[in-house]
Amino acid sequence: MTPRILGRGENTPLASDRLTVAVGATAGGSALDVVAFVLGSDRRVRNDADFVFYNNPRSPGAEVTLTGPATLDIDLTRVADDVERIAIGVSVDAPATLGGSTIETTLTAGADTIVAPAQGLRSERAAVLVEIYRRNAQWKVRSESAGWDAGFAALVREHGVIVDDAPPSQTSTPDAPTPLTPVPASPTPTAPAPAPGIRMVKGEEKLSLEKRQKLNLRKEQVHRVLLTKGAAGATARVVLVIDKTMSMRKLYKKQTVHRVVERMIPVATQLDSDGNLEAYLYGSGYAKLPDVTVADTEIWMDTYIHLTGRHGAPLGPEIDYDRQIGGVNEELPIMNAILDDAAGGEPVLVLFFTDGGFHSKVPAIRTLIHTASARPVFWQFIGLGRNRFGILTELDTLAGRVVDNAGFFAIDDVDAMSDADLYEQLLSEFPEWLREAVRHRIVDPRYAPR
Repeated sequence: MTPRILGRGENTPLASDRLTVAVGATAGGSALDVVAFVLGSDRRVRNDADFVFYNNPRSPGAEVTLTGPATLDIDLTRVADDVERIAIGVSVDAPATLGGSTIETTLTAGADTIVAPAQGLRSERAAVLVEIYRRNAQWKVRSESAGWDAGFAALVREHGVIVDDAPPSQTSTPDAPTPLTPVPASPTPTAPAPAPGIRMVKGEEKLSLEKRQKLNLRKEQVHRVLLTKGAAGATARVVLVIDKTMSMRKLYKKQTVHRVVERMIPVATQLDSDGNLEAYLYGSGYAKLPDVTVADTEIWMDTYIHLTGRHGAPLGPEIDYDRQIGGVNEELPIMNAILDDAAGGEPVLVLFFTDGGFHSKVPAIRTLIHTASARPVFWQFIGLGRNRFGILTELDTLAGRVVDNAGFFAIDDVDAMSDADLYEQLLSEFPEWLREAVRHRIVDPRYAPR
């Protein structure tokens, strides 16, 4: 069977609960140390025993075993309920870096082979290559390539392991450890640290100072709205749906859609468990795109924000925008696809941007919204421009639903709206829906605000 190649940020389901992970690499003659972290929902180890490396080759539950210098066996049937993901990483001793290395992670799960080539690593001395994570009672793997210039110590501290210095490499003698080289303080200004309670995600360290400052300010705006509405600490998948019909051509040409994507990322960083933004484009059909990550936002937008043509490389498989997605509005296929992907009591916040439509098949859409009120999905529709939005204007008056599971507002000029006002409207109804959905046992209480 041909191996499935995962580009950076892509994910795929695992065909088996038992798998072997092998890291193949060359790093300028320097050996790579392969490690694993067994992580909870906070992306941190429960205790130091959940850090698997050559001096601790097996996790407490035997779900992860280091079987060789660069191979691991993983048994997902042994994973405890409070474990959400397993991260596989590498580190290299200074002065070597991962830049210029050829690194591939190969996962063998049953008859399936998945290959995740490391991408975008340059000055880093440590990185998470892939994450195996639980989503809707199913295990998936995502290619990460998230790195740390400061090396091993920065990698393990990021995942909650208490460490003073880097341990010796596997190739070092036990009585002569190589100390971690101190990283001098940068003479340039640094981005201000986010306020307490604001979540940070992987990839922020790769941004320029200006971009980190802008991201932090937007995260603070999102956090403030969630805090004032009693939803700080809540967890939800965040799904962005963007209209890709020809009536949107001016918004694509002016890069308004690009800026919408940028402004939705802070919402995902504060709500989604992995900090990534799931994304779809829709017309008469739809395409599920690789997740938008903080580190790869610009290349993601350059790759996918188009109206016509064939796009996808280098982040994923090529998509025929004209045949697969189309250029006219048909909302039912994309809405059903999102519902099909929602399960297990995990809440889903859908941010649905459109410049019109919702006029055809109104009874079917009304029925879908009614039926979906018993599902863990909240639909936040955002109308762009002065257009007609069909049934969306009736959402607040739809009776007979288990909970109010949808909201709508229209914006004449989204670029002219401040971040504070946009996030206030965007999150105005979601917190109350989340409380009601938990009360009606539609949403698992563990995703509720803490």
